[in-house]
Amino acid sequence: MAKHVGVKLPDDLVSVLLAEKTVAILATFSEKGLPHTTPLQWVYPKGSESILISIHKDCTGYHNMVWQKKVMLCFLDEHNVAYSVLGRAGVVRAPSNIHPLMNIVRIDIIDIKNDRSTLVQVNSGVRWSYISHEAEELSKALMDELKELSRTL
Repeated sequence: MAKHVGVKLPDDLVSVLLAEKTVAILATFSEKGLPHTTPLQWVYPKGSESILISIHKDCTGYHNMVWQKKVMLCFLDEHNVAYSVLGRAGVVRAPSNIHPLMNIVRIDIIDIKNDRSTLVQVNSGVRWSYISHEAEELSKALMDELKELSRTL
């Protein structure tokens, strides 16, 4: 059963985000009301009440987010991390300083709910690996940009 936990990122979720290996699922709706989900690898906390993401400018989730503003992020990870974060999105850098097709978005938290089950626990979230050395370099550079923005925005 879901439980409201407020508007500040819980410590266990912050720890997962700082580990830089978590995939968030971004949920948006199109102008026609169609649901859409987008996996995000570049997610970083900005303080305790906002999250920064790096997202491709041609992604459907990005286009939905720009016109609609309200989004939901779902996080599932080890140590029974299971949260849904409702937020309001705003573009803070377009394009990214790292790659011309990537944009940086800040999601200000409206509400967070704990989605832990009373019957099962999350032992591991979605895991990913780099497909090349170049992909690893780009990914690290995008995360560094998010970290820098989290301190200066």
